[in-house]
Amino acid sequence: MGSFYRLSECPAIVCKSTNNQFYQPIRSFLIIMNTGIFIYDQAEVLDFSGPFEVFTTAARLSPNGKAFRPFLVSESGKLVTARGGYRVQPDYGFHNHPSIDLLMVVGGVHNAEMDKPAVLQWIYSQGQQAKLIASVCTGAFLMAAAGLLSNQHNVTTHWEDIPDLQTQFPDLNVISNVRWVDEGSVITSAGISVGIDMSLHTSVAYTVKCWLKRPAGKWIATGKKLDSYEEPPSGKK
Repeated sequence: MGSFYRLSECPAIVCKSTNNQFYQPIRSFLIIMNTGIFIYDQAEVLDFSGPFEVFTTAARLSPNGKAFRPFLVSESGKLVTARGGYRVQPDYGFHNHPSIDLLMVVGGVHNAEMDKPAVLQWIYSQGQQAKLIASVCTGAFLMAAAGLLSNQHNVTTHWEDIPDLQTQFPDLNVISNVRWVDEGSVITSAGISVGIDMSLHTSVAYTVKCWLKRPAGKWIATGKKLDSYEEPPSGKK
C-alpha cells in the first residue's frame, strides 16, 4: 500500500501456516482509522453501503476490534436521498465531523455536486489531511474537480464514464478494463460493486497480515478472509 503503511510502527506477533510448518512474524495495526464516506443526494447506494459494510466488518475482525471507524458525511448533515429514493441520515455534516484518515468519495449522479464550491473545497481540504483518499465509480470526477488528482496519477472509474473522465480531465491517465488503480495514497475504483472489492483491498493494510512461505517458495498474503488464499499442498492439512 502507500506510505501510510509502515510496519515499523506496529507490534509483531507470531503465527504459523495452516500445515504448521512455516513461521513468520506478523504485525497488526492497533490504531483507529476514521473512515469518512462522503454522500450526497442521488449518490449510488451500493457505492457507500458496500464499503461501509466492509470497514465495519474489518473493524470487528481486527485485533483490537476497532481498526476502522466508518461514518457517513454529507454537506449539511441532514437527510440525504440517494438513488432510488433510498433515504439516509448521515452521521455528520461538513461542520462537525471528526478528523478523517481515510476519505472515500462515492459516485452516483454527481453533476450537481461538481457545481458546489463548498463541496469541492471540502473534498480538497480533507484529502490534503487524510492518509488515504479513495473514490468509487464516478466519485473520481469529484476528486478530480476538487484538485486531488493530477497527471501523476493513473485513475479509473465506471466503464461507461471513462471517456467522459478523460475528456473533462485530459491530464489524467484514465485506465480502462481494470477494477481499481492503487497509486499508494490515492485509490480509484470502477463502479458500484467494485467498491466492495476495492475496500477489501484497502482494509488489508489495517488488519492482521501474515506472510507465509509455502514449500514451492511462493509468498502469499493472508488475513481475516482478506487477500488471496491457497490450499496447502495435496495430502497436507
